[in-house]
Amino acid sequence: MSGGGAMADHMAAAPMEGVPDATAESGGHVLEPRVESGVWVYELVARPVRWEVLPGTRVTAWTYNGTVPGPELRIPYGQRIRVEVRNELPDPTTVHWHGLAVPNAMDGVPDVTQEPIDPGESFTYEFIVRNTGTNMYHSHFDAQKQVPMGLLGGLIVRDPQDPKVDIDYSLVLNDGPLGYTLNGKGFPATEPIVAKRGQTVRIRYMNEGLQIHPMHLHGLTQRVIAVDGHLLKDPYEADTVMVAPGQRIDVLVRATEAGPWALHCHILNHAESERGMFGMVTAIIVE
Repeated sequence: MSGGGAMADHMAAAPMEGVPDATAESGGHVLEPRVESGVWVYELVARPVRWEVLPGTRVTAWTYNGTVPGPELRIPYGQRIRVEVRNELPDPTTVHWHGLAVPNAMDGVPDVTQEPIDPGESFTYEFIVRNTGTNMYHSHFDAQKQVPMGLLGGLIVRDPQDPKVDIDYSLVLNDGPLGYTLNGKGFPATEPIVAKRGQTVRIRYMNEGLQIHPMHLHGLTQRVIAVDGHLLKDPYEADTVMVAPGQRIDVLVRATEAGPWALHCHILNHAESERGMFGMVTAIIVE
């Protein structure tokens, strides 16, 4: 059972007229920069699209470059980047670099560090990446509306001390007008993580929602290795990992047991109803 109706119960209607369908089926793909005089340059366009959250079900999402999550930025430590943001939304917006140390003028807080980016206008952010780890970027204008609607993405900076893994997977948690979602989708549209027996999987949880989400994994153990971009001196094991709004938690999962293992939020009305599993549910499939 899909439980799609239960997910729909948690959606708020948003205007669909004149909003184009998304051309991509999934989000969070790594965005390759163009290089200008050693600076890595990215373009982000904030625009609405009709996003498929369930098979055959589209809702209006506000996106970066037409996907939820927006494109993932993977940047080396010490690299200077320039991000050119164009606003094609009906409302003003900004971009905040959550977890990154940036110059004050680049922090993306409206009426504090910059003027909002009005519809039809652009703003350029430029700074040197000065800290490592799992970070995020998202709107900081009417964020309680714009972030749950999809204005969010991952920003990963490799730490030289990072453990070697076979699979490095980002999992963005969200709740709001799009429903309870993992990487912009609700079950059964969520993407499973597929690993071979014996491989090590790194999951980078990023909570962009309005609620805490305890992420529970069946059959396998999660080893918590980093919190908010900082590697832990004393990692620990857990089968349920609490991820608060704005928080990033990195775990390692050793694929020791074959089979499909459920991975879901353990606030159960985010994942199950009388109609079946829905929302914040996926699986790690060990082959």
